[in-house]
Amino acid sequence: MKFAIPTRFQIIGVALTLFGLTVILQMVNIQGNANVMLIRDQSNLIYEYNVEKITPERGTIYDRWGNLLVGNKEVYEVGVELKTVNSLGNEETIASVLANVLGLDYQDTLARISTPYDPANGQVYVVVADFVSPSKIEQLRSIKDEYQKTYAQQRKDSGSAQVLSGVNWNPHLQRSYPENYLASNILGFYSMLDIEKGEAHLGVEEQYNALLRGTPLEVASPVDPNKIKEFVNVPPGSSLVLTIDREIQANVEEILDNAVASNGAQSGSIIVMDPKTGEILAMASNPRMNPNVYWEYQDNYFNRTIDISYEPGSVFKVLTMAIGLDTGAVKPDTEFIDTGSINIGGITIYNWDRAAWGPQDMTGCLQHSLNVCLAWVATEIGPNNFYKYLLEFGMGRRTNVDLAGEVAWPLSVPGDTWVDADIAANSFGQGLAVTPIQMITSISAVANDGKMMSPHILKSVLDNGQRRDSSPMVTGKPISEETADTLTEMLAVSLEREASSALVDGYRLAGKTGTAEIPGPLGYTSDTTNASFVGWGPVDDPQFIVYIWIEKPTSSIWGSVVAAPVFHDVVSELVVLMDIPPDDIRHQLNQKVVKE
Repeated sequence: MKFAIPTRFQIIGVALTLFGLTVILQMVNIQGNANVMLIRDQSNLIYEYNVEKITPERGTIYDRWGNLLVGNKEVYEVGVELKTVNSLGNEETIASVLANVLGLDYQDTLARISTPYDPANGQVYVVVADFVSPSKIEQLRSIKDEYQKTYAQQRKDSGSAQVLSGVNWNPHLQRSYPENYLASNILGFYSMLDIEKGEAHLGVEEQYNALLRGTPLEVASPVDPNKIKEFVNVPPGSSLVLTIDREIQANVEEILDNAVASNGAQSGSIIVMDPKTGEILAMASNPRMNPNVYWEYQDNYFNRTIDISYEPGSVFKVLTMAIGLDTGAVKPDTEFIDTGSINIGGITIYNWDRAAWGPQDMTGCLQHSLNVCLAWVATEIGPNNFYKYLLEFGMGRRTNVDLAGEVAWPLSVPGDTWVDADIAANSFGQGLAVTPIQMITSISAVANDGKMMSPHILKSVLDNGQRRDSSPMVTGKPISEETADTLTEMLAVSLEREASSALVDGYRLAGKTGTAEIPGPLGYTSDTTNASFVGWGPVDDPQFIVYIWIEKPTSSIWGSVVAAPVFHDVVSELVVLMDIPPDDIRHQLNQKVVKE
């Protein structure tokens, strides 16, 4: 006998069937949905993987011959697990050992590691020391192992455990300057605020920080160590090769330190540059700092060759004479009758010795460094041309040398604040301010056939097995080749006639001294001076240019007495280190090459 199924049960059956099919279809859809798959992957990443940011090893820095100037060394962070220490009660033992081995304060260390374990408030782990050397860690490891063997159980009489359980150490890298003080004003320093965060300060470290630090990576590693298939290799930051010659730098620093000490000077600076390329071979500054212990120094340990401006004095006469010759305002044999003074714009200008030197040609004006003559030359040039040329020489603006911290003092030109007397003062280096890097860059045009090169400290970048070299760059041609050669010869003759202490036997050199009064609130009332010298050589094929600035010497106020002998000492070392034969031998070798 057949029974009829009520219609409502049929409807319910169909509805349940459709609902089941819908659920199945939705499950299939969810399995293939991109958004759902993304959520699932993120969940897996959260619960099955640890995501951490890996900072690359900072790039190293070398001199032009591959000598290491800046690297990285392994150091350790030492910390204590509070849960372990709280349970064992070995705080006194740990504090005593850490105080003895690491030189920490016992009471302070004891107080810190006695903190109650409280994960709710983040009191889980205490860092007691950082940047600990591997040798200290070896001492701790030996003591920890020895204690573990001898005193494995708690001492019942004291209630404390004679073990170092809970003490951990983790390695990380610290910036290292193996040459200590050498070239520190060039290199700058890298301060480690903590393991994860550091800051680059000054010099190459700051200027090229983006290259040196590399690119951090976020890496997901399995929580289960059995699932780790390989370790991620994070490429280090780029390494740099500088134009600096380590041997030249070391010799120049020694000469500068001796000069500052022997002349009772406040400080000093020396730059050695290749005038043909703009490569800086040495850049010394006194005082200097040891970047390995940067925290021990104050802010006055910086690079005085780029970030301090001063009135240069008579070395500036090189530029005034270059402009005079290039504009045709004067020629080498132009005669000037020096009466010992000249009035320009209502201001009377005197020579450095207040004397009148009588008839002089332009070489004589440079030889005797006559303020009156050079002021007259500037008036013959005229304000428009004079300041137009100074701007072309780079006065009033940064050279853009690739070091952090360069400054520039604005050049006052004819306008609202400029007066007629300014051209007279400016002609011999008063009433304006420059940095040593500005002066050597501008005057290098005289040593390089009129072409001014961009000064630079970076020679090459080493990145991922590739080497990218920097190229010399001409920044301007303020004077003609003829003017440059003429003025070089005039300055060489000037030194030879004067029998300057700057001369070096066997080599013809060109150069100029500078003695600059130091202005104060009431004008030039102080007896202190800045002594300078700029020179280059050999005259017929300049391979180096040297700028020297000795600040506030007490042995003598004159650049010819203080700075010229320093130039002699620097060049005497340069010709050896740069393998430059004496002129007569070099000429013979050149003639032999031509004949062959």
